[in-house]
Amino acid sequence: MPKFQIHMKRKAFYGMLLGASLFTLSPKQAAAKITFTEYNLPNGLHVILQEDHSTPIVAVSVMYHVGSKNEDPKRTGFAHFFEHLLFEGSNNIKRGEYMKFIQSAGGQLNANTSQDRTFYYEVLPSNQLELALWMESERMFHAKIDTIGVETQRKVVKEEKKQSYDNRPYGQLISVIFKNAYTKYPYKWTPIGKEQYIDMATLGEFMDFYKTFYVPNNAALVISGDISVEQTKELIAKYFAEIPKGTKAIPRPTEVEPVQTAERRVKFYDNVQLPAVILGYHIPKQGTGDYYAVQLLTQLLSQGKSSRFQKEIVDKQEKAVEATAFDLNNEDPGLAIMLGIAGMGVKPEDLEKSMLTEIDKVKASGISDEEYKKLQNQAENDFIEQNQKNIGVATNLATYYTYHKNADLINTELDNYKKVTKDDIKRVASKYFTKENRLVVYYLPKSEENKTEAAVKPQAKPQPKATPKAK
Repeated sequence: MPKFQIHMKRKAFYGMLLGASLFTLSPKQAAAKITFTEYNLPNGLHVILQEDHSTPIVAVSVMYHVGSKNEDPKRTGFAHFFEHLLFEGSNNIKRGEYMKFIQSAGGQLNANTSQDRTFYYEVLPSNQLELALWMESERMFHAKIDTIGVETQRKVVKEEKKQSYDNRPYGQLISVIFKNAYTKYPYKWTPIGKEQYIDMATLGEFMDFYKTFYVPNNAALVISGDISVEQTKELIAKYFAEIPKGTKAIPRPTEVEPVQTAERRVKFYDNVQLPAVILGYHIPKQGTGDYYAVQLLTQLLSQGKSSRFQKEIVDKQEKAVEATAFDLNNEDPGLAIMLGIAGMGVKPEDLEKSMLTEIDKVKASGISDEEYKKLQNQAENDFIEQNQKNIGVATNLATYYTYHKNADLINTELDNYKKVTKDDIKRVASKYFTKENRLVVYYLPKSEENKTEAAVKPQAKPQPKATPKAK
């Protein structure tokens, strides 16, 4: 195990820099072509190195190509569970010390899980690069997966589900959408999964999941920041080259989601004060021309104070306190989601009508030159903003490689948005935002559930009075 010297003054200084986001690049730097080096180790680990000396900071990340869609339907929640479990420590890192190592070095760390991948990262002073590499190699090869860690994280994950999903207003929203939008493809469950499956799983099942997915040939190691490429290559070889390649077949979904041919409508009751209306439309896979046109269409509807939803539904009609449109940037064909939270006293039916009207306007009349120019400017600004931090660069490089096997999309992806025309936006509105391709969810206060049931419950027929018998 390497020894790492930490000087208190330097640690405090770097902590201040990180807190002040010193690793942020200037817009000019972020807009410039991002050069990087990439290669594979013999064990299959894909490495991407981006050298940037603008600040003495480095972002170290590992993206594993495993998300909730790779899970057994009877063991959902595994990928998210491992996001937590792999902070338990390793053969060489004592339990509970993983975070302490990075924080003591003046750094930050975190992880997140989606339906498609799991992402771990550290942002820390560049002279602590070796620390992060050592720790990520320990996570990949020597993770502590034992009864104590599993039982600890079972409690943690269940508490997270309770606080972030079960007891949070609209916390079930994404789960409800995907559960009802998909009938076959494993996007029909979300990363949080079912806590009972985590409780039912054995230690052997967790070990098998780890040995299947958390292997070098299913990962991308991406480093962005104040590094020397040649020295970094030596460190990577030191800590990762001897990790054996995974021998298990890596399961990938083979199911194909059937084309939706009829509108689906769902009512869901939860502890909320105001009703919400959600419209979900199946959209094409990333990388297709129509995908980028759909992205700009959702942007037209909801991004900024001058967006159509904001101007018309929130400000003018006052039908909603908030209205937005987005998608989760899934690797495989996902959903365009429109969400409106109704204003006080507004019926969901009226809010739905207003949302559909704005979509229909695009279908009928398209968009103006001014709106189109604004959309292109927003796309460019968003793209530049994503690459203004080393961790943003690392995330994008990892994602483009993992999803598309083409990290250079970090330099060319914006061109795909620039190719979208006004006619394309109008066309995709008519092609994908149809009634047959639509899921409608009314997310309603629990207080309305009993009222609804009472309203539809058939009334008992009055019984005829008995005829008195003659004496």
